[in-house]
Amino acid sequence: MSSPTGSDPRPEIHRTAEGDWVVAGRRCRTCAEPVAYAWPRCPACGAEVEPASFGPRGTVWSSTVVRIAVPGHTPPYALAYVDLEDGPRVLAHTAGDEPAPIDAGVRLVGVSDEGDLQVEVVR
Repeated sequence: MSSPTGSDPRPEIHRTAEGDWVVAGRRCRTCAEPVAYAWPRCPACGAEVEPASFGPRGTVWSSTVVRIAVPGHTPPYALAYVDLEDGPRVLAHTAGDEPAPIDAGVRLVGVSDEGDLQVEVVR
C-alpha cells in the first residue's frame, strides 16, 4: 500500500520541543492502530484518525545490508525495520555497513541528506 500523500513513501519526521526526533503519523480514534503516514482514515478499520507522534526510541524488528546499487544510495548501507515506541513499524537507515542486531534498542537521529529516516543503536 503506498502513501496517500504522494509518491514518497518515507514518513515525516520532526524535532520535539525537547530536541528529540519523532515520526509524525496518525492513530485511529476507534481501534488505536498507529500509522506512520497522513492517512485520511484508519487502514485497519476505516474509522477517523488523529495526529500522533511516535518515537524517539524503538526496537529493531529486522535488519539487512544492501549491497546493490540503488539510485541515490551508494552500497553497502544498512537498513532496519524498527518498531517505534507505542507506534508503527518504519524502515530506517542505520549507521555503518553491518546489520543492526535484532531486538536492539535504537533512537531516531534525523534524516539523511537524501531524506531517509535514520536511527542509531542505543547501547
